Amino acid sequence: MTTFERDAKALELPWPFTGREHELELVRGALTASRHGIVITGPSGYGKTRLVTEAVRGTDCARVAGTPETRRIRFAAFAHLIPETASLHGAFQHLSDVRLLLVDDAHLLDDASAALVHQLAVHGRTRLLVVTTYGTTAPGAISRLWTGELLPRLSLEPLPQEETARLLAAGAAGVGLEPLTVNRLHRLCQGDLRLLRDLVGAVREHGLLSRVSDADEWAWRGPVPVTATVRERTAHVLDRARPEESEILERLAFAEPLRLDLERDRLDLHTLEHLEADALVQVDDQGAVRLAHPLHGPVLRAAAGRLRARRLSRTPEQCGPALDAERAALSRRIERADVRAMPAPVGEWLVAEGAPVPAGYAAVRARYARLRGELREATAWAREGVRDGGDDPSCRLELALAAAQSGDPAAAHEISGGRSHGGGAVTRPAAARGEAGGTVEADGADAYDAVRLGAPERAEGRLTGVFAEHADALARSDGPALDQVAEQLQERGFLLFAAEAHAQAVRAHRDPRAARTSRTRAVALARRCQGARTPALSGLVLGELTVRQRQIVTLAASGLSNRQIAEKLTLSVRTVGNHLYSAYARLGASDRRVLPRLEEQPA
Repeated sequence: MTTFERDAKALELPWPFTGREHELELVRGALTASRHGIVITGPSGYGKTRLVTEAVRGTDCARVAGTPETRRIRFAAFAHLIPETASLHGAFQHLSDVRLLLVDDAHLLDDASAALVHQLAVHGRTRLLVVTTYGTTAPGAISRLWTGELLPRLSLEPLPQEETARLLAAGAAGVGLEPLTVNRLHRLCQGDLRLLRDLVGAVREHGLLSRVSDADEWAWRGPVPVTATVRERTAHVLDRARPEESEILERLAFAEPLRLDLERDRLDLHTLEHLEADALVQVDDQGAVRLAHPLHGPVLRAAAGRLRARRLSRTPEQCGPALDAERAALSRRIERADVRAMPAPVGEWLVAEGAPVPAGYAAVRARYARLRGELREATAWAREGVRDGGDDPSCRLELALAAAQSGDPAAAHEISGGRSHGGGAVTRPAAARGEAGGTVEADGADAYDAVRLGAPERAEGRLTGVFAEHADALARSDGPALDQVAEQLQERGFLLFAAEAHAQAVRAHRDPRAARTSRTRAVALARRCQGARTPALSGLVLGELTVRQRQIVTLAASGLSNRQIAEKLTLSVRTVGNHLYSAYARLGASDRRVLPRLEEQPA
């Protein structure tokens, strides 16, 4: 096994700003001439400070910040801007020339500083960018900024999975991470970017990355490093005062879910009530008890002693029945034409532990991911099925189909050993049944391929439900009907199919405004499909770029470096890099390796 050796210098660089483009526009808009500023709130680690730093980059901005140590020192945050003996009125006067003030960690301000910020907001001569954290008690003068409607408030949500993947692909990890590792990091961190950075650094530092065969990617398998940040985030779990609570948490960590059986008293109800009240466990309608946060189980397992772990842990062989149940549940969802996200933790636990994944299970997971448009994830699951030298035909087929949908027919042909895929088949949903969702029988997979390729006449009488509606709308060149089909497909989790239906609607609409709406929806969905490049999506991607971005992307696709592009266009290298990052975000691409395929597509 090849392991990755940490390059310390790589971790000294700041991570690229990725995934908050919409929020960045909102913040910048709040700092225009007609606005008085904005308050940014969110949990610790969500990237609030990085967002506002990007928003004020290149502007003349005064900065203050609260700290825990100075909460009782009058005007401590403003010590560098006002005299030591200033009154509230005097401090306000000293700041009369400040046009933009960034207040970070406002929940930690001393009362005098908080009152000064409030007065600045009331008078409105200084634009304010105020950052505060959830779960803490802020001074009343700060909370009244939004409750008193002096300033609008933007609450940051967790960074979505696709944006986390883009952040890591943009160089945050220092190497290319395979999709199951990216998913694991996102699942553990739940949008906490500070924790994400800490975990990525620890995984690299401890040499826990191994190279994926036949791919320029690295995988993380094995335990979670219990770093200082991880310990801080899980201290309330590791340091339970009551031994009976710790016992239940450890049992869950090694063998969740556990069944709540009151008659046999297998779990102490009183203790569970305490844990549930503290938001440490969750109980579903079937009485299954699980840990509330995905990070808690790995940390509890890592902290347990060797003998305790041996007593409590289950082996991969013991996962057989649970794994079969997951596979059956996924297969039923495919048959009902419903591939919305569903929990399947047993398979993910096997992958995280580095244990072999049965080929049959891996193939179903790959198909489920592919039908959802998660093409890189589909490839990763299929690889798990053939990881130890196996040649399972179902996994090989999934590898080929994921490659084909990613716009690489040569790779698909090589993987499949030259077997035909229906003239470059773009799917094969295979036996997807359901009264509402319709049917794509095994012999009808080619029929739906024909619809996706723009030849609905070849599917006549061979499809039902939403798939038949798709064929009919396309045959009639009915733009609104294609948009309605796309919405149904999206609701059922078929994001790539939905993107293609919207793309077909663009060409069918007679109203230019409706066509633009369909185009926007198609691109937004395609961006979530992990590099999908299918015939129906051709012509959509480059049209989403600005003129400058398209110019730079075209030059990058021709093989020019950032520096060569900068010299050719008389720009700075940094400006070229920023334009490329923005273009990647709009195109749903990870790096310039996909740009030649984008360049070849019509606008």
